[in-house]
Amino acid sequence: MKATYIPINCSYYDRLEAWATLRETCSIIWLDQDGITRQVNSKINDLLLNDGVEYLVGENHLHIRLDQLIYVNGIPLPGGSCVI
Repeated sequence: MKATYIPINCSYYDRLEAWATLRETCSIIWLDQDGITRQVNSKINDLLLNDGVEYLVGENHLHIRLDQLIYVNGIPLPGGSCVI
């Protein structure tokens, strides 16, 4: 059973969009579906919405649920959500 998606902070989403637009290689740290901390350096190719869940799409088939992010470029994912 998949965990319920929790939308991330709007300001942080805006940062992700900026990094994607600038095509910067980012240091990305997240928790995978097994609760293991992962780290990769990758450009953010896109941010997608699929079935009500937002994903970061990076290089080499990287797909990360946004609510599983811990840090991007040393900036921690803040609490709070972006619910409109």
